[in-house]
Amino acid sequence: MFSAKTYQERRRKLKEQVGSGVILLLGNDLSPMNYADNTYDFRQDSSFLYFFGLDFEGLNAIIDADSGAEIIFGDELTIDHIVWMGTQPTIAEKAQKVAVDTTASTSKLAEVLRDEKTKGRRIHFLPPYRPANMIKLHQWLDIPISQLSSQASLELVKAVIAQREIKSEEELAQIDIACTISTEMHIAAMKTVKAGLTEAQIAANARAVALSHNSDVAFPVIATINGQTLHNHYHGNIIKSGKMFLLDTGAESPMHYAGDLSSTMPVDKKFSERQKEIYNISLAAHEAAIAELRPGNEFRNAHLAAARTIANGMKELGMMKGDINEAITAGAHAMFFQCGTGHMMGLDVHDMEDLGEVWVGYDGEPKSTQFGLKSLRLAKKLQPGYVLTVEPGIYFIPELIDMWNAENKFSEFLNYDKINEYRDFGGIRNEEDFVITEDGFRLLGNKKKPKTVEEVEELSID
Repeated sequence: MFSAKTYQERRRKLKEQVGSGVILLLGNDLSPMNYADNTYDFRQDSSFLYFFGLDFEGLNAIIDADSGAEIIFGDELTIDHIVWMGTQPTIAEKAQKVAVDTTASTSKLAEVLRDEKTKGRRIHFLPPYRPANMIKLHQWLDIPISQLSSQASLELVKAVIAQREIKSEEELAQIDIACTISTEMHIAAMKTVKAGLTEAQIAANARAVALSHNSDVAFPVIATINGQTLHNHYHGNIIKSGKMFLLDTGAESPMHYAGDLSSTMPVDKKFSERQKEIYNISLAAHEAAIAELRPGNEFRNAHLAAARTIANGMKELGMMKGDINEAITAGAHAMFFQCGTGHMMGLDVHDMEDLGEVWVGYDGEPKSTQFGLKSLRLAKKLQPGYVLTVEPGIYFIPELIDMWNAENKFSEFLNYDKINEYRDFGGIRNEEDFVITEDGFRLLGNKKKPKTVEEVEELSID
């Protein structure tokens, strides 16, 4: 936890920004895997963590923006709980750690909310993402479950984003920890990947590094020889000579701040010439996007810089033709680059995505509906304190090649005969994490991830 003063100040700003009404912040409960007593690892709601810092299940809180009152609600452990879970602090003891003086039982929360509604006061809540919390809000506020997201408080959403999107120095220290562990995870994979192992063995080695630091992964590990599947969580393939291996994984610090890195490495000791030429185009796109990181510049420009670099590289190889700027405007480059260049990162690996991408990444402006560009999660002007990923890639997806070819789509820009020569190539991406500074950017983490061809090959197993 940070100091009590940190959480006090965050809540003070929240009251000021929301202005009036009752702010309801829900913590998370334990979530069963397959029966009630066999649960997934507990993960607290990130906004609850941000404002209250308490990493315990079964807690909820209200903040009165008018009177300033703050109450944490929860139920004390019974002796049956203590037998299985050990001694735990009381609700009051937990609350005191974050400078909250008033506590009450969970049942009291329903009563308080009913009273406030009867008085005609506005109850502000965030869009719920867990079914258990949807049910609670339905019961407490008498709102149909289907209407909870639409009736969530936009004032609260904007106020939370305004605070959480600017990372403090103490937050950046936590993200540096997560990114450093993440780099060690990737180095471990580069040192061990070889033909004959399974994808699962590499995923396990990477996760073991995180666990050894009293950490864990910030999201399910992507470890695959099928890099053309952007979020491939299947780990059952045998790693074969001649292929490349893509790893997308990151650690979550003990305080739940995320790291998110991607690497692509040869299964053999060296990249083949064909692998190397596509890898270097992808890496050039990565560097072109980084060059656009500065306050006041739209992150959309970083995405477009990556897209132009990839399209020009594909043209040099004979896979694209015509005017490249026209091709990008039309969306033809999405044959190779179907995803966005990056996203915000913090207490969530895709920071605050539960609050709505259009508000987190676009300040309420509508997103593009164009294939490829619609997957860009962050486009707005950058500010000092923003933490984000940069992760353009090049992907050859046979089904997409066949579909567009059959439709004769973008035939003025795409050379399908040449593209088909690469249909079994797979996919490549590199990813790093950055904070925007007053005059540019800083790479996060205290250890640099190998990313050039030479740096990656140097770590290949003997």
